[in-house]
Amino acid sequence: MAEIETEACNPASAELDRLSTLQILQVINREDALVARAVGKELGPIAQAVDAIVERLEHGGRLFYVGAGTSGRLGLLDAVECPPTFGTPPEMVQAVIAGGEPALHGTVPGAEDSEQAGHGDLAFLAVTARDAVVGLSASGSTPYVLGALAEAQARGALTVAVTCNRDTPLAALVDIAITPLVGPEVIAGSTRMKAATAQKMVLTMLSTAAMVRLGKTYGNLMVGLQATSDKLRRRAQRIVAKATHLPEAKAAALLNACDGEVKTAIVSHVAHVTPDEARLALQAAGGRVREALLPTGNPTHSRR
Repeated sequence: MAEIETEACNPASAELDRLSTLQILQVINREDALVARAVGKELGPIAQAVDAIVERLEHGGRLFYVGAGTSGRLGLLDAVECPPTFGTPPEMVQAVIAGGEPALHGTVPGAEDSEQAGHGDLAFLAVTARDAVVGLSASGSTPYVLGALAEAQARGALTVAVTCNRDTPLAALVDIAITPLVGPEVIAGSTRMKAATAQKMVLTMLSTAAMVRLGKTYGNLMVGLQATSDKLRRRAQRIVAKATHLPEAKAAALLNACDGEVKTAIVSHVAHVTPDEARLALQAAGGRVREALLPTGNPTHSRR
């Protein structure tokens, strides 16, 4: 494997402990500005991964994020946001972290060092060829992640790597490698900084683009949202108001008449159909609002 860039010393921060607070922040900010550029160079493989993930999710497959330490926690952060944001079932996007739940709150000694544990965790989840598994490792050599991705490959799953170094064992193992090269960290080896930011950006792209492709948005509106709190109920009303051009009070009444279902409310109003007809149209369109509004895709259209 080539030199591990994320473990090298960064000349830009060599005198960090001699700087003022403002100067320290300026160094961090300048380095952070490099991250988006590094991720931008990986848009090709990211798009390839999104298309392959969507193909599997459309046929009932699952998406797993696998990582250790910071990388594992980033995977969990992205996974748990999918149900409230896009209305997905909890099992559709899942996170697997070395050491299990205790690793979410602190370090579990040795958890990331066991390839066998990675194999075991993916076997326990009964990963199949219908699933997609994304391995997260800043170094690209974390044994737990290597074991998990090897197990996933043996089971025929799509495998994707997100790593911040060149020519890594993880990148060599998978179907698609995403490698934003962010360079040495401000604090040498502290991959919770630029490398973690890059991984977070890639994960956000993977899940967001996949959900858009799956019809979880209408334009840029979050129509798959699950209104599980007062804040989200107010957001749902605003979404319906924007999509239907109704005043918020009328949008709230419409949403209530549609049992709180944002997509149903939009299709019902825009297509001038009953809520039940809107649900049928959405079902025929695979849950995609725009397609449900097309006359050719909605044989139930009828004036109320």
